[in-house]
Formats: sequence, structure tokens, C-alpha cells
Amino acid sequence: MSIQSTITYKTAHSLDRLLPRLRPLFKNEADWLVFEARLQQHFPALFPLLLGLYGTQYDFFYHLETILKTAAQYFLDRPQELKKLDETRSATWFQSEQMMGGVCYVDLYAKHLKGIQDRIAYFKELGLTYLHLMPLFKSPEGNNDGGYAVSSFREVDAKLTKYPHDPERSMDELAEVAADLRANGISLCVDFVFNHTSDEHDWAMKAKAGDIEHQAFYWMYDDRTIPDQFEFDERGYRRLREIFPEQAPGSFTFFPNINKWVWTTFNTFQWDLNYSNPALFDAMLGEMLNLANHGVEVLRMDAVAFIWKQMGTTCENLPQAQDLIAAYNLLVRIAAPSMIFKSEAIVHPRDVAKYVGRECQVGYNPTYMVLLWESLATRSVRLLRLSMQKWFPLPAGTAWVNYVRSHDDIGWSFADEDAAELWINGFDHRRFLNQYYTGRFEGSDAVGVPFNYNPQTQDMRISGTTASLAGLEKAIQEKDETKISLAIGRILLIESLVLAAGGIPLLYLGDEFGMLNDYDYRKDPAKALDSRWIHRPAFDQTAFAQRTDPTTIAGRIFLPLRRMIQLRKSNPVFAANGKATWLDCGNDHVLLLERLNAGHWLLILANFADTPQPIERRDLPAHDPRHPYVDLLTGEKYSLDRSVMLPPYGILWLSYE
Repeated sequence: MSIQSTITYKTAHSLDRLLPRLRPLFKNEADWLVFEARLQQHFPALFPLLLGLYGTQYDFFYHLETILKTAAQYFLDRPQELKKLDETRSATWFQSEQMMGGVCYVDLYAKHLKGIQDRIAYFKELGLTYLHLMPLFKSPEGNNDGGYAVSSFREVDAKLTKYPHDPERSMDELAEVAADLRANGISLCVDFVFNHTSDEHDWAMKAKAGDIEHQAFYWMYDDRTIPDQFEFDERGYRRLREIFPEQAPGSFTFFPNINKWVWTTFNTFQWDLNYSNPALFDAMLGEMLNLANHGVEVLRMDAVAFIWKQMGTTCENLPQAQDLIAAYNLLVRIAAPSMIFKSEAIVHPRDVAKYVGRECQVGYNPTYMVLLWESLATRSVRLLRLSMQKWFPLPAGTAWVNYVRSHDDIGWSFADEDAAELWINGFDHRRFLNQYYTGRFEGSDAVGVPFNYNPQTQDMRISGTTASLAGLEKAIQEKDETKISLAIGRILLIESLVLAAGGIPLLYLGDEFGMLNDYDYRKDPAKALDSRWIHRPAFDQTAFAQRTDPTTIAGRIFLPLRRMIQLRKSNPVFAANGKATWLDCGNDHVLLLERLNAGHWLLILANFADTPQPIERRDLPAHDPRHPYVDLLTGEKYSLDRSVMLPPYGILWLSYE
């Protein structure tokens, strides 16, 4: 019998054994029939994944049964409204051209959950169909990595809810917000901090108290023997990457109160979870399905590259990490199939897409984001074009989440080998980009600040808002109208390309008004050492009030941006299942993107130079000359029997008349 035949037999035999054990949980025959049908559909893919992860454990079948019982229980507890959504929603709903995302910190943008509800009318005005509320769960006071050190996934942060310190009612309020958003055509996304919990999580507190079962939820050691074997190779060179070398060097932290070394990839108060323990796998399944049952429709899977550890490796991007997420995704398809996963993998471009497919239906596209900024700095699209030709394609039934800025820093995660094809030295180019975006390169108007400079590797990332990095802050300070116009042009240029590329465009809320860097974070001891707070300003009520006034800076950004959003949502060519082709137009200052979908066609031209750029007809894709082009953005017609002159940072969305 072949290996595949053996696995197929074991899969079928295991399911035959499990079904009678699961059936007594179901009092309602109709519920059982739905659950069993989904289990029959997905178990053939699920079982080999769990077998590969945990099959060597003596009690594997016990854990397999426990995991399926967890899925069954949350299926049974799922509200009827959400079960109806499970039954009616298309499996590829997120690929629609109608998708438009926004992301914000609840406290900074709206103070609390009630404030989010009060802003729903504005979200609809902007055109949002997807809202990502950044960390809103209980976390430690003071430094908590911006809320990414979660103390409980079952309690909303006290300052965000009407029911502080009442976990159940705070989660009911979150479910109410999710329902209100859904009623207005907006899907709720929240963060699922997957790699770690805070050291104040109930599991961590039990581990500190000596509970062996919960100590096994983390990576804890009595001495440095095993941590050193993980962290360094035989020659003493570092094997594990330091994420925050300034504020949290190393990958393990000693806690004298428990006399243990604990794996802390990110910060000392963020304890890495041990997914080699199937009991931890089951516990985290319960956490994510509980969020699904409170109305969450998209889970942002945080730091997915780090979740599996293996001696002798970098403990990043291991195949087991992908298998682990894929197993969770299958279990969600069984218990709550209208919820999807979004990957967050800030890694080498070849690895980013590994988490989009069977693992996550959608994923952040950091390569695109980084290279939009790279192209603005260099005035050249060569690296952007080459990289997108290589890395933009995705499996069918998936989509990128494209964005200009997020709550995080910008790390220059392009591929050195791609740069080398263009005779660009990756190390030197990153140094240039860091100098450019901190305003230390002659001719740069960018106002960014360094984040986590590593003197050993000379690695550094950049913090700053979209507008400040695009030169708007400096232009306003200098009262230079020409520079203001150019900065606004840069902002609209890269936002237009996020809207046009295909996938879910994600807007960091506040960017639509041109929000600038906020330097007040330096006055807060809990934030002062983390420069990322510079691009996390509070909601600007003045700019919001000016958004529809075309004479204001806010209006000069908001009005054309909203127009582009409306155009995108009205044209099927922008759907994620369409084709995106990155073309060479003979001018390295100009990006040429062709979109095709179901008989619809669009040509996007974007000038990354601060000078006018000509485009010759012969360099554009062939088309029927009897049908002139029309620019969807302006309504202007182009016969293209002669060259077209793109203004500085000019954009054209050309379709047939």
C-alpha cells in the first residue's frame, strides 16, 4: 500500500471512529447533518495536517477528538444570525471589487466601541466594507506593544467598553458593534495575536504559579542550555533574529521570581506560545471560535512566521507553521465558515505568499507597500515592476490586502536578488532609503524617524505617517504651495495604485485627511522608546470637518480619494479574481498596470517622477483605434495617436469609451 493510500485509509478509519463520539453532542438532527457534512468535506485535508503536527504524541487520538469536540461545541453555540451568514455567503466574498478596508486604533480614532458605532455613517460615506479594529482586548497597563500583548481574548480593554471589568458584557458589546457594522455592509476584522500572550494572561499567571500544564503552553527552561542551542549555532553566531534589538535584545528572558528562562521573541512581557503542544492548539482554537461567534468576520493572524519552533533553524517560516494555520482554517470552515483568515507575514517576498491559500484566504502584501515607497524615493519603478511580476500572483480563491501605511514601521523587505538583477546592492539601497525617509538625503522632503536601529547588522526601519513621509509635513512648515501640491500628488498616486492593483485596499484611517506625525508620544514614558507611536495620532476633528472643502489640504486629499474609491467599487475590472499584468512602457519613471476581468479592461499609468513624463502610443498595449481611451478619473478622452504627457505624480485610469 502506498503512503498516500495508507493516509487515506487512516483518515477514513479515524473519522468512522470519531463520528459516533461526536454525535451525542447534537440534540438537533438538522445541526448534526450540517456539521457532519462539513466535517466529511474537510476532514480528509485536516487529518493529515494534525497527524503531521502531533501524530508522534502517545495520546494523539485523544487530542484529535478533543479538538473536534471544541469545533462542534462552538458550532452549536453559534448565534443563528451568524449560522445564516455561514450558509448564504459566497466562499470568495472578499474578492469583490466592492471591498474597501479601513484600519484604526479604537481609542485613538473613536475613544471607545460606542464611538466606532457613532462613526458608521462616515465609514459608509468613505465607502468602507471592511473595518479592522486594532488591538481592543485586555492588555497590561503601560507598555503593551500597542495592545499586541493580549491578556485575554475574552475581555475588551476596560477603557474601550461601557462595561469595564465585566468580561462577558464587554464581549456582548463587541458583538453588538459587529452586528451594527454588518447591518451596514461592513465586515469586522480583529487581531488574533497568534505567536504569544502577555505575561499577565491567565495561562501565564498559572504557569508562574507552578502549574505544569500551563507551563507547557509556553517555552520555559530551568537554565540556558536549550535556549542557547536554539539561539546560537555551533560557532556562536546568532541563529534567531532579534525583532526589537533596542528595547528587547535576545530571544529569551530570565524571570527570577519563577527561576525560568522564557521564550520572548518580541518583548519580555510577550511570552511565545508552544504550538508543539496539542492542548495549546485546542485552547487557541477555542479563542478564535469564540471571536467568530461574537461576529468577527476576519481574523488578522499576527506574526504567523514565528509560530513554530525547531532546533537548528531560524524558527521562521517553517513548513509546520503553514500546516498549523491551514489546520485552524479547516476547523473554522467546519464551525464558522463565513470567517476568514488574514496573514501578517513581514518576511522575504518569496515567503509572504506561502501563508495565502490553504492557510489564509487573504494576506497583507508588504512587498507592494515597501516598493511603492521605494519608487517614490528613487523616481524609478524598475524594482517595483520586476518584483510585482514575480511575487504578485496568488492561488485562485485568494486575495492580497494592499496598503500604503499601517500602524507598524516600514522595513525594507524587498528581495536582494531582485535588486541584484537591476544592479542594485540591497544593503546600500536600504541605507539610502533610510536616509531618504529620515530627511537626511539631499533633496528629500520626507519627515520620518528611525525605528530599532541594530548596530550589529545596521538594520533599521522607518516610522512616520503617509503624509509626513510623502513630504506634506515639511511643505506645510515651509508654507510652500508647490511642495504641498507635490506631496498631495504623491499621496494620491500611491493610494490610487493600492485601489487599482486587485485585492482588498486597506486605508489607515486618518490618511484620507493627510494626518501628520504626532511627536507627543515622546512625553509618555510607556511610549517614548517606541517611535511607531509617531504615526498613531489621535483622530483629527478639524481635518475631519474640512474633508469636503476642496480649498483645504484635508479636502484636497479626501475628495479625490473618495472619488477613486467610488470608481473602484463600480467597476468589476478591480475584482481580485481578475488579472493584473505589470508592463514596461519604455519609461522607468512610469508604472504601467493592465487589469482584465470578465470582459472588462483597464490600463493604469502612474508617474513616480516630480517632472512631466511622456508616454508613446507604441509602448502601450494594442487596442482598437476606433475606440479612444477615456480616463475614468477625469472623463478626459485620449486618442493616443501621439504621445501623452503625464504631469508630476500624474495618474490615468484608461478604459475604452
